[in-house]
Amino acid sequence: MPLTPQKIEYGFEKLYQPFQSFISNQITLSVLLIFCVILALVVANSPYADHYEAFKAIPIGLSWGEAKFEMSLQLWVNEAFMTYFFFLLGLEVKRELLVGEIRTLQRLAPIAFAALGGILFPASIYYALNLSSGYGHGWGIPVATDTALAVGILALLGKGIPSAAFVFLTALAIIDDLGAILVIALFYSDDISLPYLAVAAAMTLVLTAMNLAGIRRPSAYLLAGIVLWVALHGSGLHSTLAGIIVAAAVPARGKRDPKWLVEKGRKLLFRFDRLHRQNKESNQILEDQEQHEVVEYLQKAAEKTSTPLRRWEKVLETPVALFILPLFALTNAGVAIDTESLTSVWLHPLGAGVIFGLVIGKAVGIPLFCWLTMQLKLGVLPDGLSLRHVVGIGMLGGVGFTMSIFISSLGFSEDPDALLVAKTAVLLASFLAGTLGYLWLKQQPATNGSEC
Repeated sequence: MPLTPQKIEYGFEKLYQPFQSFISNQITLSVLLIFCVILALVVANSPYADHYEAFKAIPIGLSWGEAKFEMSLQLWVNEAFMTYFFFLLGLEVKRELLVGEIRTLQRLAPIAFAALGGILFPASIYYALNLSSGYGHGWGIPVATDTALAVGILALLGKGIPSAAFVFLTALAIIDDLGAILVIALFYSDDISLPYLAVAAAMTLVLTAMNLAGIRRPSAYLLAGIVLWVALHGSGLHSTLAGIIVAAAVPARGKRDPKWLVEKGRKLLFRFDRLHRQNKESNQILEDQEQHEVVEYLQKAAEKTSTPLRRWEKVLETPVALFILPLFALTNAGVAIDTESLTSVWLHPLGAGVIFGLVIGKAVGIPLFCWLTMQLKLGVLPDGLSLRHVVGIGMLGGVGFTMSIFISSLGFSEDPDALLVAKTAVLLASFLAGTLGYLWLKQQPATNGSEC
């Protein structure tokens, strides 16, 4: 049989679909992130360490005559690319609040209070160990959870873990990261510039008006987001907050309701079928302009009914997971480590605060506050989840990698030695927390109730 373009395309599709499923798998994305962490550590502890540091310091920017805006590659990653990560995180938070597991008070309460315990306990442990050390302002480092890595480790358990555990951990990490974002905004920003802050406030109002007016063009939100990012960068607040503000303004409603799509789609499909019957001699839509137009109308109708929040979240998931987070790991996880530093980090108040805050603070604070919520009859656990599972989830909450390193870079950007200790402690704590959480949950059977 002749080899037609359709057959060639079908062959490529058969090869592509398994690969697409592979890269969308949470375990794969977590393994990629871990690989980038290991690669950065290997290079930073090799003879190429100086080249690695020089690579991160490459200046990149724009200039207009004598005016110039320039940052190092690492800063572009941390302040510009990570804005897209925060934008995606903001979309997820908004969706969860509107239609997710945390939209009802009964389901939200145990997760929200667990997240609160996962913030207060680590911060308190860190602060207690650093009362007189001079590193007290680093208390925000152990409050965050790395959603991608924590959920990836949970996924390694396969069918041995109830599906409700993924819902609980994801919602917990989202609330946790929202708390970390507030920490960044309130405690890790530079001196405030009122003129720039006024521009940022004005752009926030513009974005709100765009939402109310039903503007759904990605280009409009991108342009407003860029102006907001520049204003926040100049204001002293961290520029990545622009991602959260823009996400909050993204419309979560379709322009048309589903009933309209059903009626419109039925008419368009009927018309397409009629045109197709009239042109039986060819199956090539390229030959029939009217058929092509019908397909385009159907696509536009579907887009009017879907929500920008869902569409844009879906579009960003893969580039953020496959490009932005690995790039962040490559440029931030490279720390010089030796036997002496691994030993001394436990004795350093900053290192001990981060390690004990993430490993012990999360493992105690999360299940304890969840238990208290249930004892006070304020909420219930999702079906199939027990408090024993929450203990393991609390341990996984100590995997603070991305956000913890990010906050470390904010808190100790002017102190390279302290930053090295903080990053080493985050890596070590994340490894310990992930291992302990995996081993604990592996021993827990799936349940059908919400036992306390």
